[in-house]
Amino acid sequence: MVTSVPRLVVAAPCSGSGKTTVATGLMAAFAERGLAVSPHKVGPDYIDPGYHALATGRAGRNLDAYLCGAELIGPLFAHGARGCDLAVVEGVMGLYDGAAGEGELASTAQVAKLLRAPVVLVVDASSQSRSVAALVHGFASWDPEVRIGGVILNKVASDRHEGLLRDALDCAGVPVLGVLRRAPQVDTPSRHLGLVPVAERRAEAVAAVAAMAAQVAEGCDLDALAALARSAGVLSGAAWDAAEAVESPTHDHPTRSAGKRGPRVAVAGGPAFTFSYAEHAELLTAAGAEVVTFDPLRDEQLPAGTGGLVIGGGFPEVYAPELSANEPLRKAVAELASAGAPVAAECAGLLYLARELDGRPMCGVIDAVARMDERLTLGYRDAVALGDSVLAAAGTRMRGHEFHRTVVEPGAGPSPAWGMRAPERRVEGFVQQGVHASYLHTHWASEPGVARRFVERCLTS
Repeated sequence: MVTSVPRLVVAAPCSGSGKTTVATGLMAAFAERGLAVSPHKVGPDYIDPGYHALATGRAGRNLDAYLCGAELIGPLFAHGARGCDLAVVEGVMGLYDGAAGEGELASTAQVAKLLRAPVVLVVDASSQSRSVAALVHGFASWDPEVRIGGVILNKVASDRHEGLLRDALDCAGVPVLGVLRRAPQVDTPSRHLGLVPVAERRAEAVAAVAAMAAQVAEGCDLDALAALARSAGVLSGAAWDAAEAVESPTHDHPTRSAGKRGPRVAVAGGPAFTFSYAEHAELLTAAGAEVVTFDPLRDEQLPAGTGGLVIGGGFPEVYAPELSANEPLRKAVAELASAGAPVAAECAGLLYLARELDGRPMCGVIDAVARMDERLTLGYRDAVALGDSVLAAAGTRMRGHEFHRTVVEPGAGPSPAWGMRAPERRVEGFVQQGVHASYLHTHWASEPGVARRFVERCLTS
């Protein structure tokens, strides 16, 4: 099987250059032309894919060679891009930046090479003229396997400034495929962990994405960019498939063999819990679960018949008063957990399960107190499961990512979930009864047995 979907990787010399504006604008502009556009994001970012989904009407998907392994980048891309006319992949940080101390691993450059895709370099030209040629030449020549097919100049001040930049780039041998002027209407607000998610400002986000599309359509050569996308190499190999991934070599499918309806797994959503990889719900469904979303800010009860609970990441610290005020749901979550039902919580989910967050009562499932902290905890992690849980058997190794400005002070009782092997050795998270709660964000496509094990525990709890 081969994948020949036209594709572009949108990269930049550094963060803050305008990748999200250009990538999202391209997605929306091509979608407005009637194309089915597949949106992707390099790295563990959850927020940008929300804007990508708004621009394309399709789930934004992550491509992370650290979390999932380089061997899954092509299959996961092919899965997301199936049936699409074109794919746009937004990079992470600078083009050659990846996991610290790991060379090119998890960098935009590595993903571009794995996808055999041309790169469009977005350059913030606001404080330079002729030097832009040296910058672009350096990025284009650093790794001969990375093909930079063109440049989009961002934050260009005037016609004269544009002329100086174009004259300089004539010598670099890289075509200018777009020029964008400063446009505050496309800016998206940020706070302590990056952009504000779409779910928290949907009307404003819709307007911002429309402005991005208009700016990109006016300032970029969409026909030339589409032609560049068509020059991407063919990818060989089968697309990732959730049903195939969860099949155990030694066990029948947990619900097919039973011949009965699968367990209902409630997944937290809404503005407070926006961090989730699309593949997680697909894996749970493929493992036999009926996945139902609920909003802890609005719903006072869990979905009827809930047999398992998944609470991903997000911003509970922003919504602590509202989450705390929803006492009926907090009580329902605590009762479900005390009954031994499987509960998997990541980061925001961990805070929600704690006794309190910033002095406000939470669910009280975990004997711990959470609070905001000035220090940002950020980075990839190599972890091993320290004991059996609803997600993993003891000794299971998984790679994950931490990204938070909170700390949790544990009480007595729960066992730690993970032993961190890198970058520093420590224990993290909590396991008690059917609860697995941790700061660690993981991508289940790398270890699909996690979803199968969780659904099996839902059937037997």
